[in-house]
Amino acid sequence: MGYQETLRVQDVINGALGAVYLVENGQRELLMNCKDINAEFKKNKKEIKVLGSAGAKHKATGWSGTGTMTMYYGTSKLREAAIKYINEGIDAYYEMVVTNEDPSSDIGSQSVVLTGVNFDNTVIAKIDINSTELDEQINFTYQGANILEKFKDYIGE
Repeated sequence: MGYQETLRVQDVINGALGAVYLVENGQRELLMNCKDINAEFKKNKKEIKVLGSAGAKHKATGWSGTGTMTMYYGTSKLREAAIKYINEGIDAYYEMVVTNEDPSSDIGSQSVVLTGVNFDNTVIAKIDINSTELDEQINFTYQGANILEKFKDYIGE
């Protein structure tokens, strides 16, 4: 039998192990009440017709960054920012650092910074007699991204 490389099961990243930080005016705050986060990149493309080809070609014309985050309802930071926008018209932009770090994996950790993060919505007030844990779903956009630390390229044993 020949040797076949496979993914080592311990290198599958545990999604619960990591951290999310919000950075505002150089102050970094752990969002320990974050339950999940998903930031997506979408490339905008234009269809281009080319002489001599029956098929359509596509050219990138830009991109957009959007995301969603679910948080336990237990911080006033985003509510304060929303109320400042309501009362004064001053919007808030942040950096967000998202780190995956599973110590049982040999591929290490990954940290991505999202820049120009702007939250689309937040819950201003909430009560639910049927819930033992209040949470809120937040949508956001971002204007840039960088990888601060990347996973190691790993070839199994």
